This record gives sequence, structure tokens and C-alpha cells, in this order.
Amino acid sequence: MTGDFSLPPAAAEPQLHVARRSLGLLKSVPGLAARYPADQEVRTLDELAALPPMAKDDLNTALAHLEPRAEHGATWLFQSGGSTGAPKVGHAPTGFYMAGVHAHWQPLDREDVFVNAWGAGRMWGAHFLAAALADLSGCQVIALGSVTREEYDDWLGFFAARGVTAIGGTPSVLQTWFAHARAAGLKLPALRKVIWLGEAWQPQLERDMAEVAPQARRWGMFGSTETWVVGTNTPDCPADTFHTLPRQLVHVGPDDLLDFTTLDPEMLNPVLRYRTGDAGRLEPCPCGRPGRAMRVLGRRDSVVQVRGLGLDVDEIVGRVEREPGVSRAQVVITERSGRAATVEVLLLSAAQSAPGSAPDGAPEPERLRRELLSATFTLSTAFQHDPESFRVRLADELISNERTGKTSRLVVREES
Repeated sequence: MTGDFSLPPAAAEPQLHVARRSLGLLKSVPGLAARYPADQEVRTLDELAALPPMAKDDLNTALAHLEPRAEHGATWLFQSGGSTGAPKVGHAPTGFYMAGVHAHWQPLDREDVFVNAWGAGRMWGAHFLAAALADLSGCQVIALGSVTREEYDDWLGFFAARGVTAIGGTPSVLQTWFAHARAAGLKLPALRKVIWLGEAWQPQLERDMAEVAPQARRWGMFGSTETWVVGTNTPDCPADTFHTLPRQLVHVGPDDLLDFTTLDPEMLNPVLRYRTGDAGRLEPCPCGRPGRAMRVLGRRDSVVQVRGLGLDVDEIVGRVEREPGVSRAQVVITERSGRAATVEVLLLSAAQSAPGSAPDGAPEPERLRRELLSATFTLSTAFQHDPESFRVRLADELISNERTGKTSRLVVREES
């Protein structure tokens, strides 16, 4: 069983005192105590694997009861989630644990001019996390707030004039910047580093980077506002593979579901076998670094109920994004009185993402609609009597979370 952990027993078990502390805290929470027998201990990895995994609601129950406070500095409160569900509150101390990240991963240095393009304010944590990394790196920082469509060209010109060497954001936000630059014929010749966190990497972003900033290479982080940064990668690693930090213990459970346990004594959240909904495996990284890395396979919580049937959003989006001329896709479910009234697949064409490019072909929404309706059991059954309620259409842009800038594969809207 211990082979399913990112650290061997010799490295992990001396640090399990942090997990034992988390277990003690969770036993004190009235809504969770029944999950953990009074005599249950965490001295070995096998004993840790025997604990029940935590979900988001479990952790929020614990945080509401414990109200953790940082020992040094302020306690920052952040919204967690909100892309597809109601936002929750997460906690972090000043510094956001980035000193531990910086000790093992240093994409920025003192010579860099770094654009922090993660959304600031509104209780979104990634902007401030990146600012803490920049502070440790000693680089110059350009911190952006909200940018309107009309402002992109001016800002991109400013970046070029200032010799910006690094930019960071969610892939959705980065895609917008690079698509605008490519469409306008603007280049960022000094840009060498693209730092990302918050979503899966996007192949279209890689293509736009090659046109706008040929020297730029990606540097990624994986984490959440519950776990904070779990792992990092370098340009020599695949985009879906991350080297886990020594104070983050990753376990691969049934159906390849990942759960995370903090080994950091400063962590405010009692993260103990916490599941984010991501699946993955532990395997060697092609970069050649010794040991196993965490390869993220995608979400296992992408199946949603549509008229009593399960619809795999990732499967639909993956199928559509393989179509010639489609750069990105999104499923939008509109509910009335708790029932799915319509399901719509929005397409963003490669030509729209980068005007002047030469996509393999133009998307054909009606053909895609017919193919999906006939080939997908959930759609064909759920919309048997009203097939017009399932639609596929080209969109000028996908629906994004205004607070975070993230673009989810699934959007659920309620209509009265």
C-alpha cells in the first residue's frame, strides 16, 4: 500500500506528526468526529491510507469550527472554488508557504521583469501567491488588475518596451494575452518564462507563444487554496507532470483518485487525505529527475446529471476540441427549477483565437451537434423528445469567472 505514496516510508513517516496533529484537530470537530475512531493513529503510511478521504465540504466544516490563525503575520482569507460551484473560504498565512516552494523551484531571478497577470483582489489567492514568489526572487514586478479588451494592445506595447522577461497567470488569462498579441502582430522578444497555475495547460497557448515569444518556455505549479502548491514543473517536464514538494504527501487511491496530506507544520488547513477531484499517477518524469513525479490525468468529478443521466463533460469537450479548427470548447447547462432545460456546447475557433492563422478547417457546429446527439447515450436519451434543446454553436468568447479569470469546461446557469 505504501507504494501508492509520493514519498517512501523512510522520508514520510518522520514527518507524520503533522498528520497526527491534523487528525487530532479533525476529531475535535463535532461534524467530523464520528469519521475517526478515538483510538485511530497515524504512525505509518499504511495507517494514513486507512483514514477516510476528505472532500471540500469536510474541510470547510473543519475550518468553520477551528477558525485557524497564523502564528506569525496575518491570516489571509480567500475564496476557494466558484468556477462550477459555490465559493468557499480558504486560509493562508502571510507568505502563502512560498518560501518552501522557492527553495525547490526558482523560475524567476533578480534580472527578471515579471508581469503578474493573475486577477488581484476579490479574495482570489493566486495573485498574492505569485507576488510572494516574486518577492523571494528579487525581480521587478508589474502587477495588473482588470484589463479591458481595448487596453490589451497598449499593455502589450508597454511590456515590449520594458523588456518583460516573464509573465504569469491562469492558462485562460494567458491565452487571451497571447491571442491578442498574435492577432495584432505584436512580439515580445525578451519574454523567456511563462508561469502558470489554476488550470490545465492549453495546446493553443503553446502555439500562440511560439509566434509571439519564441524564446518563452512554460513553468507550472499545481495546487489549490486548500492544499496550496503541491508540486511544480520545469520546461523539461510534460505539462501534466509535477514534482511534488517534500512537505506535500500525495496518495493514489482507487480509480487513480489523488488525495493530499500536508506535512508542513505551518499549514493552517488540516489537509488529511484531501481529494480535489483530480486523478493521477506516480511515475518517472521524462525530464530525468530522480524519483517519481505526479502525472495529472484530469478530473474525476466531471460527470454531471442531465435529466437523471450522467454526462461526462470532459469526454464531450475532449471530443469537440479534437475537431479541426476548434481551439477550445465549453459545455453550458441551463437549468429551470433544478432540471436541465438546455445543454449547449460553445466552440471557440482557432481563427478567432488568432486571426490570420491558418486552421486545418472551419468548425461545423451543426454536423458536430448531430454527431454528438447520435453518439452520446446521455444526450440522445435525455433530449429524445426535444433534440432542439441540445445545441452546438460558435462563440466570440467562452464564459469565464470574472473574479479569477478562469474558464471552466462546465458552466451551470439557473433561469427562473
